[in-house]
Amino acid sequence: MRIIDIIEAKKQGKEHSKEEIDFLINSLMDGTAADYQVSAWLMAVYFQGMTDTETAYLTDAMVRSGEVIDLGDLAAQVIDKHSTGGVGDKVTITLIPLLAACGVPVAKLSGKGLGHTGGTIDKLESIPGFNTKLSIQEMISQVKKIGVAIGAQTQKLTPADGKLYALRDVTATVDSRPLIASSVVSKKIASGADNIILDVKYGSGAFMKTPDDAVKLSEIMVKIGKKLNKNITAVITSMDEPLGRAVGNSLEIIEAIEFLKGNITEGDIAELTYDIAALSLVQLEKYSDIESAKSFVKEIISSGKALEKFRELIDAQGGNSEVIDDYSKFPKVKYTYKMKAHTDGYVSRIDALKVAYGCKLLGAGREKKTDEIDYGVGVYLNKKSGEFVKSGDTLCTIYSNDENKTKTAVEYCEKAFTFSSSLPEGEILIYKVIK
Repeated sequence: MRIIDIIEAKKQGKEHSKEEIDFLINSLMDGTAADYQVSAWLMAVYFQGMTDTETAYLTDAMVRSGEVIDLGDLAAQVIDKHSTGGVGDKVTITLIPLLAACGVPVAKLSGKGLGHTGGTIDKLESIPGFNTKLSIQEMISQVKKIGVAIGAQTQKLTPADGKLYALRDVTATVDSRPLIASSVVSKKIASGADNIILDVKYGSGAFMKTPDDAVKLSEIMVKIGKKLNKNITAVITSMDEPLGRAVGNSLEIIEAIEFLKGNITEGDIAELTYDIAALSLVQLEKYSDIESAKSFVKEIISSGKALEKFRELIDAQGGNSEVIDDYSKFPKVKYTYKMKAHTDGYVSRIDALKVAYGCKLLGAGREKKTDEIDYGVGVYLNKKSGEFVKSGDTLCTIYSNDENKTKTAVEYCEKAFTFSSSLPEGEILIYKVIK
């Protein structure tokens, strides 16, 4: 078997066998396939696509390229949640302790952010002392002990995905659906859970720009799961506007804490967290319907159990859980700027991407993985879509450590807000659920 024959087959639109996929990934890992050859194959896949069966073979080969977390008897009970990423998306932070408090073990591997805002790991690392560098054994032990662990992705899991992604990034093949699907699902399978919830975003602040694109990607991932004996549910959600009011690492943790305290009971963060938690409980057959599951979830919040589970998680991973009661323990900033409205009317839209760029300029995101994150900076949306404002009202608050960066961030945020004289229609947050 030769790499050039595999490239030729895909160039002609032929379907790969499992043996061909395995040979390709093994050759990638042992270095016998040159980068330019794998790049040529990636471009052929970009134009010719892959069948669901091929994509499942690729996913399985990437899983087997490295270590797999073995949760043993816990695997069937554990749930793993993944978001394709968005602006102000702190649902992992609200959801994980909530599910653990519901009696669902959660082992969650997350990444650092690359782009406009920080990732889940960046947000958690804004908590002083919080350790995300857990070994696989430490994660398993912690899940068995307290029912929850969140760690940074390790290079030992799906290393083939890392190599492929590096080549996709420089060959303009990132936005290939089968390659995206195999990348996401391989990491989730390697994380050890049998049950996976995928929050697939679409809109201005997401990778997928339309609901149709998000649906097509989700359908592939759900089918891969079935072929590899994993139970995957995909929730298609809007990311045209920032989720919640806080965008920025420590600001988002504070908003998540406010939700876990029971102080945020309505709006997009509450709705999405409740719905995904309820879907998870139904998927695990702990409840037969969404409404009864959602009622139980709300009880867990109001009882304080979810907040205490988050405190337990922070303590277990070396963080200072005093931040829950004293927000001054979070990183401080030098400057706070209140951006005012210049007109009366309803906020009709807040462009997620423009807010995200503003935050990135402040230092909340990174261009390269080696860039340092400023954990304290960000934007807090004092007004959201559908709310009436008068001229002079504060639209958002900019938290910054640089006056010049503040001015540029304000320019982006001013462009993000649009207004109307009449109350706009409410946004549909969850577009579709695919099982």
